[in-house]
Amino acid sequence: MSPYPGTRVPVSLRRLFPRSSFVGCADVRVSDATDHSHECHPGQLFAVIQGTQVDGVQFVGEAIARGATALLLEQPLPDVSVPQCVVPNARKAYAELQAALLGHPTRSLRLAAVTGTNGKTTVTWLLRSLLKSAGIRCGLLGTVEYDDGDETAASSLTTPSAGESARWLARMVTRRTTHAAVELSSHALDQDRAAGIDADAVVVTNITQDHFDYHGDFESYLSSKSRIVERLKSGGPLILNADDEGCRQLHERLDQSIPTVSFGIDSPANIRAYVIEDSLAGCRFGLTIDEEQTTVSTSLVGKHNISNCLAAAAIAHRFGMTIEQIAVGLESATAPPGRMERIDRGQPFDVFVDYAHTDDALARCLACCKTLTTGRVICVFGAGGDRDRSKRPLLGKAATLADLAIVTNDNPRTENPERILEEILSGFRKSDQQPVAIVDRAAAIRYALEIAQPRDCVIVAGKGHETTQTIGTRRLPFDDRDVVANTLDALGSNDSTTRLKMPA
Repeated sequence: MSPYPGTRVPVSLRRLFPRSSFVGCADVRVSDATDHSHECHPGQLFAVIQGTQVDGVQFVGEAIARGATALLLEQPLPDVSVPQCVVPNARKAYAELQAALLGHPTRSLRLAAVTGTNGKTTVTWLLRSLLKSAGIRCGLLGTVEYDDGDETAASSLTTPSAGESARWLARMVTRRTTHAAVELSSHALDQDRAAGIDADAVVVTNITQDHFDYHGDFESYLSSKSRIVERLKSGGPLILNADDEGCRQLHERLDQSIPTVSFGIDSPANIRAYVIEDSLAGCRFGLTIDEEQTTVSTSLVGKHNISNCLAAAAIAHRFGMTIEQIAVGLESATAPPGRMERIDRGQPFDVFVDYAHTDDALARCLACCKTLTTGRVICVFGAGGDRDRSKRPLLGKAATLADLAIVTNDNPRTENPERILEEILSGFRKSDQQPVAIVDRAAAIRYALEIAQPRDCVIVAGKGHETTQTIGTRRLPFDDRDVVANTLDALGSNDSTTRLKMPA
């Protein structure tokens, strides 16, 4: 489903970018724009953007041949027949132009933008649920889906392209949706994909290691995350996790005049929680907002999800919900697909599918299950190919928290799967419980379920809601949830006396 494009507004580039310069004209009036030359049609502006692998300059000829009537770029080009608007940052300008062409939709929305290594999807998902429970129409742009308040579509990126973001946000306004929850990835922040978004509140859930294949090191990653405050409307709050060292480091480098709201469980904070009951069926916790207190029961599992509840509560409170409304909303909310998602086919042990694909997320997930499980914790996990290799041994180290780790494929892409497994296995010390390595992911899942005993807990981590596995350049159908459910059904039907049947 393509987002409804909305009503486009002709834009004067001189007015939108007053510090720009022009070649071949005094101004350019734009009604449509693209940064993909193959999409160009007569009358469009073509944005010449330097990509991570290719330079948009290579495609200027194609864009003009297809009908582009102007260029947006950082360096003027000689011998070009169409007008050129020269700006310091073409990526940023293009995102701002896309928003302007659709009437700056975020100016008509109350929008929360969420970033962080882990928890973005759950926080935005919970916020939408909270607002809807109070009768407030809320859209969503995130890892699992895009939602305009009426209709949803499967997402392609955590944060869509500048053009797609603008179209979905404009669609929310058209549908009379009043609020929006948006995930902003570190890539999107670094690439200025979100430059056309104005947020009433921004949230940082936590900052640990991820995407070092792109950012290079923690300092660069932290710097990209800190750019979320550039999206903040004047007077809007920065909402931070008081329990997270990365958030503390981020706060230290920012302008201290930015209004800040904190949430936490173990540290003093504006919005706090203390655990009353915790189990693999959910938890109950005390919630304090300013001086008001209440108790919340949720089906979400784990202390990290209480933290996610607090982040969502902080935004909802900013948007005018009372603590009583927040408690009611949290109690009816469910976790996003593939986030500690229980798979129950009548087996006498717990099975969860979780998206944990960083060492911090995996460690938190396993620590939670270890605390709440009377039997063993068995973990099936891997690491993606053509991505940050430095986190592979860290994932192995995190997996030592399990009683048994089974290392397998994730999305190997064009890398040798055996080499990926070897790099994960290097994170295990000789003194650790030694893992089992099974390259085929379906076989690894089956092995985990075959050896699980009553009261054990099996975690299948890394892919969560994903419905494909990329091997080489092929995207093959593969959904951990379906594989687990089908395997449990098959094992349970093999023998009427099998241990997978619940005891009478």
